Amino acid sequence: MAKYVYLIRHGIALDRALSEQDETRPLTNKGRKKTKQVAKTIKEKGIYFDQVLTSPLLRAKETAEILKDKGLTENLENFSPLAPNGDIQDWLNSWDKSSAETLALVGHQPDLGNWAELLISGKIEEKLVLKKAGIIGLNCPENQSPFGKSQLFLLTSPKWLIKSE
Repeated sequence: MAKYVYLIRHGIALDRALSEQDETRPLTNKGRKKTKQVAKTIKEKGIYFDQVLTSPLLRAKETAEILKDKGLTENLENFSPLAPNGDIQDWLNSWDKSSAETLALVGHQPDLGNWAELLISGKIEEKLVLKKAGIIGLNCPENQSPFGKSQLFLLTSPKWLIKSE
């Protein structure tokens, strides 16, 4: 059996130059709108997250809240290792304890791209770039370390998920 892990980058946030603290930069109106559209498309595809873990930074928490508000999960938790420069090992330490079969991790680039590379190939090459509100989907083996053993099934920017209206 496998676990499905979705790595989701936060939506478009207020420019760093306009905010005193990186931790409190919110999503912009455009970022909220795009993220809501992405969440709507994910729901239409029949995806539901047993659990969503989010970076404690405001823009990631707002992104995760949009996922919850759109009915993609009922279980949302702050998870400090998803903050910038977090350690994937902290997540993996809880890997076997989690009963979630479909998990979303909401965080930041380059960390999410690097984590995906580590899970797929066992090494970080900094080649995967995840756009804001983009998604990486991985099929990770259960009951063993997923490093170098996970399979990529989705890598998409938000423009491929947003329907033109």
